[in-house]
Amino acid sequence: MSPVVPPATTKPTPTTDRRAERRRAIVEAASPLFAQLGYTDCDMERVATALGIAKGTIYLYFPGKQDLFFACVDWGMTRMQQAVIGAAETTKEPFERIGRAVRAYLEFFEKHPHFVELLIQERAMFKDRKRPTYFEYRDRNRVVWRAIYTQMQAEGTLRTDFPVERIMDVVGNLLYGTMFTNHFNGRTASLDEQYRAIMEAVFAGLLSESQRPQWTLPAPCAAPCDAPSPTSN
Repeated sequence: MSPVVPPATTKPTPTTDRRAERRRAIVEAASPLFAQLGYTDCDMERVATALGIAKGTIYLYFPGKQDLFFACVDWGMTRMQQAVIGAAETTKEPFERIGRAVRAYLEFFEKHPHFVELLIQERAMFKDRKRPTYFEYRDRNRVVWRAIYTQMQAEGTLRTDFPVERIMDVVGNLLYGTMFTNHFNGRTASLDEQYRAIMEAVFAGLLSESQRPQWTLPAPCAAPCDAPSPTSN
């Protein structure tokens, strides 16, 4: 058998770094503008003005407004997933990982409501898209949560009469609906109260009979779990 040759990696250069930073700056400026003005009324000139650059500069990074908008949605979902996964990775205990991820999700959209607006606009303006960006990212990370729930069932922590795929659907749909309800109707309870309600209503019922009497609410992260802004792709 021939030896496996590792793929060559390209080391970032100062030029590529600067280009990535400028691209990210454009996305950061455009995201709240799209949310505030709407896709139709947010033109490239407004984004350029917000950045203090020529409109033509934006076209060096994005062929058109639609490409820029999709980059903004993608960037928001990347940040959300990094915040959620980052919170889960602050502990090894499976139930605490889920709890911290749930709280990080609620906290992220409370801090960044403009990303909710972008999700709404994406669905309203681009109904011909194969799937909304939100669900592409959610499905991409199901493997992480599938492994955690499977482990908890194998250890006897969770009921085994409730399929793992159904658990993920119920939790995911509940959080998705909560995010939109908070955005449209305003939060009717504090973040901590809402987090506790979700964990008690859903996960206390999923625990096995032997684990239910021992159940306690998982502690949140010691520090905010929101991840720093990544470079948009």
